[in-house]
Amino acid sequence: MNAPLNAPLAVRPTSGLLNVYNPVGFPPKVSAKQLAPRPSSLEGKTVYLVDSRFDDSAELLKQIVAWFADNMPSVQTKLVSLAGNYKRDDPELWEEIRAKGHAAILGVGHCSTCAPAVSTHAITLETKYGVPTAAVHTYKFDRVVRSVTRMAGLPAAPCVFVPQPVMGKSAAELRAYIDGADPITGAPVMREILQALTLQPANTNDSPSYDRATPRFVEPAGEDDLHALFLRNNWTDKLPIVLPTEERVAAMLAGTKRKPDEIVGRLQPTANRGLWQFDVEKVAVNAVMAGARPEYFPVILALASSGVSARSSTSSSASAMALVNGPIRKEIGMNSGIGALGPYNHANAAIGRAYGLLSQNLQGGSIPGETYMGSLGNGYTYSNLTFAENEERSPWTPFHVQKGFKSDADVVSIFHGCRSTSFGLGLRKESWREHVRDMLLAVDTVSAPTLMLDPITARQFIDRGGFDTKEKVIEFIYETAKMPAARYWDMQLVQNYIYPEATRGAEPRASQLKAQPEELIHMFNKKDINVVVVGGETNGYWQIMGAKHRTSVAIDDWR
Repeated sequence: MNAPLNAPLAVRPTSGLLNVYNPVGFPPKVSAKQLAPRPSSLEGKTVYLVDSRFDDSAELLKQIVAWFADNMPSVQTKLVSLAGNYKRDDPELWEEIRAKGHAAILGVGHCSTCAPAVSTHAITLETKYGVPTAAVHTYKFDRVVRSVTRMAGLPAAPCVFVPQPVMGKSAAELRAYIDGADPITGAPVMREILQALTLQPANTNDSPSYDRATPRFVEPAGEDDLHALFLRNNWTDKLPIVLPTEERVAAMLAGTKRKPDEIVGRLQPTANRGLWQFDVEKVAVNAVMAGARPEYFPVILALASSGVSARSSTSSSASAMALVNGPIRKEIGMNSGIGALGPYNHANAAIGRAYGLLSQNLQGGSIPGETYMGSLGNGYTYSNLTFAENEERSPWTPFHVQKGFKSDADVVSIFHGCRSTSFGLGLRKESWREHVRDMLLAVDTVSAPTLMLDPITARQFIDRGGFDTKEKVIEFIYETAKMPAARYWDMQLVQNYIYPEATRGAEPRASQLKAQPEELIHMFNKKDINVVVVGGETNGYWQIMGAKHRTSVAIDDWR
C-alpha cells in the first residue's frame, strides 16, 4: 500500500559508513583585481566624500569633512551624494571624481545590503576609474564586507570601521567616532583613512581562487558523525535533517524529467556578493535534507530557479513567502484551508523548508554575522510561509491568473518581506473602511500590502463594498492607504529607499515630492498591492502582510 502523500519519507536505519552528497552550490569565478596607485600624501589634493544615502550617512561624513578642515586645511573636500539609493551604480559621479578628485571616501555601510554596496562602489572606483578609495562602515559589518571584497577579487580593498549605530546620533557623538578608534583594529579612525588613501598595501592581488566543481560527496562517515558535520558546517537550519544518501537523492530525482547536471539557477545572499550556481542534483540533495517527497520536487525546482533567496541577508529580517496555485495543490496534498500557514501539512512544511535549505546552501551560506545580518531574525524563515491558495472557496480570480497564467497552470509565486503584519476580524457594518485604513498604516512602506483573506472575509468585501473582483479590492486599498506627505517623507525607510529614487525622477514618487506637507499621498504603488484567499472558514479573520510579490514561476516546466 502506498503511503499517504502527507507522510514523510521513511528514515531507514543504517550501519557502517554512509556515502552522502555535499549540499553546497558552485561558487562564482573570482578574478583578482588591483588597487589604484596611491599618492604619497593628500596635502593639496581633492578628496570626494560620497554619501550612500542610508540612515544619516551624510552626518558622519560631515564630521570627516570637519576633521580635514581642522587638521589638514590644504586638503579640499567635496561632499556629494549618490544619485539614487545605494544599490544603484553612479558612473556619472565616478567620472566626475576621476576628473576632478585625487581620492574618495565612501560611506557609511551600516546595513546588510548597503555595506556590500558601499564596498562594491569603492572597488569600482579603484579598479575601473583608478581612484584610491576608502570605504567606511560600522563595525557590525566587518565580516560581511570582507566576504564581499574577497568574492569581488580585491580582499585588500581598504575598509575602515566606526561604532554602530550612526542613525540618530548627534554631531558631537559622530565627531567622537571620527576622533576615536576603529573598533575592529583599535587604530585611530582618521589615521586608517589617511593610510588607506596614501599607502600601497602589499599583495593586493592575493585573491582566492575557487574550484567551480564543488565535491559531489562528503567523506564517508557514520550517521552520527555526518549529522554533526552538517550541523558544524552550517548546512542545516539547526533542526535534524534527512541525510542525502545516493538512494534517497536518486528517488528525489525521479520526481522530474530534468537531467541531474542541468543548471537550475543562481543565488546570492545579498547583491554584490557573487552569484553561486547549482544544478538539479544539488537541489535534490537539499530537498532530501528537508524531508520532501519526490512528488514535491517540481515545486522545489521552480522555487530554486526563481533567483529569489529565502535566506537573504537583509538586516531588516525579511522572510520569503511562497504561494502555490493550480491542480498540483491537490495532487501533492497541499493545505489551503484550516491551518494553511502553520505547521500542520507535510507538503507545505517540507517544500518551504527545502526552499530555505537550498537557498542557504546553494548561495554559499547563511551565517549570522557574515552572510545573514537580520537584526531580529524572523520565525517565518523556518518554513517560508509556504501554502496553497484556496481557489475553490475564493469568490475571485486565482492569484496566478491575475499574473497572466492559465487557470489550469501550476504556478508558485514568491513574495518577500513578511516583517509587518496587521490583523483583524471581518468587516464591521459602520466603520470598516476606517478600520482597514488603520490596518494599512501598520504596513511597512518599502514592501506592500498583501491581503491574506479567509473566504468569509473575502465575501464580506463583496457584501460591504461591492468588490466583486480582486482588482476592485486593490483599487480600494490603494485609495485608502494615504498619509500626509510630510509624515510619509520623514519615515526612515522612505528616506533610505524611496526618496533617493524620487529625486532621480522616478514616478509616481517624483511628483509626490511637490505635495504640500498636509496633503495626503498614496503610501503604496497600486501594482504592488495583492490579494490572496486562504483559510478554512472557521471565522472571518484576516491579515495584511507587508510582502512584495517578486516573481511567479511555472511549476510544469520542472516536472
